[in-house]
Amino acid sequence: MEKILVGLSGGVDSAVSAYLLKEQWYDVTAGFMINYLADEWEDCPTREDIKVAREVAQFLDIPFFIFDYREEYEKKVLDYMYEWYKNGVTPNPDIMCNSEIKFRVFLDEALELGYDKIATGHYAQIKEKDWYFHLKKWVDVLKDQSYFLAWLSQDQLSKSIFPIGHIDKSEVRKIAQDIGLPNALRKDSQWICFVGKVNMADFLEKKIQPKNWNIVDTEWNILGIHKWVFYFTVWQRKWLDFWWQKEPMFVIKKDILNNEIVVWNSKDLWLYSQELHIEKMHFLWERSDIQFPLVAKAKVRYRQNDQECSIEKNNDWFIVKFIDQQRAIASWQVCTIYQDNILIMSWVIN
Repeated sequence: MEKILVGLSGGVDSAVSAYLLKEQWYDVTAGFMINYLADEWEDCPTREDIKVAREVAQFLDIPFFIFDYREEYEKKVLDYMYEWYKNGVTPNPDIMCNSEIKFRVFLDEALELGYDKIATGHYAQIKEKDWYFHLKKWVDVLKDQSYFLAWLSQDQLSKSIFPIGHIDKSEVRKIAQDIGLPNALRKDSQWICFVGKVNMADFLEKKIQPKNWNIVDTEWNILGIHKWVFYFTVWQRKWLDFWWQKEPMFVIKKDILNNEIVVWNSKDLWLYSQELHIEKMHFLWERSDIQFPLVAKAKVRYRQNDQECSIEKNNDWFIVKFIDQQRAIASWQVCTIYQDNILIMSWVIN
């Protein structure tokens, strides 16, 4: 009987995952990861999550253990966030959290403790075929989470299970209610991985000193004042509503040295591009088994519809050519490449 350590988060997805594995006669244990624990006065879900996760484990009659990864999380996720923001880059902490904490630190400790695999409630599928473990989109592609798993390796995929990867979200909820899980009606978390609902500016100000300066247009007319350059993302629109502007404004450049935000309207050609040039690509398969040129589909941000593209290799560089022009491709976000809904490679846009 395979021993599975389930990452029980307090949410309904991981709870149903644990239930399904137990029904399939796996030897199931629940593990709660403490990765961030805010002060008592801050809005942090961790304490409530521990309480709910423990209740779920008791309901399912499975062992429950707590794993404290606060030190690792601060070094591998939070410090990474702060440093990237300081350099004018908007990072993706959920991707880093998955690749460095859930599927590295947690997985490694699970294997050391004698478990065969770990399981999580991610909306994705792992399919074994042709000597590879394929990361496939969830059945509901609009809520698919394979994008956030884009940096996983074959070794990590081979030792992981996504028990609800083949089940629609409404069915997950129905299972939870039918069996009477104590968190069956609990809302899904939509905040920074493990941190919770926070004001991002307040969160970052713990490590980055704010500095007010100008928001300007492309002719260097001053339109307003921002609190700090670090918090803005290229192509961002939020907080840029100037009452005299008839059209929406977008960030097109961040001048880190001068602490200046440059904005323009959506009709400007700076918003659009049709090619990406990549030097460092992360492959989920063996690179030698992927033939170029390659016809595929891509995402340059989460929840974007798949975009048709072709990928050519030129010496050590890869050139991605989109069929349609892409609007507002943001530097340092992750682009994912799919064939037949299977994620085959990814990279950080620069």
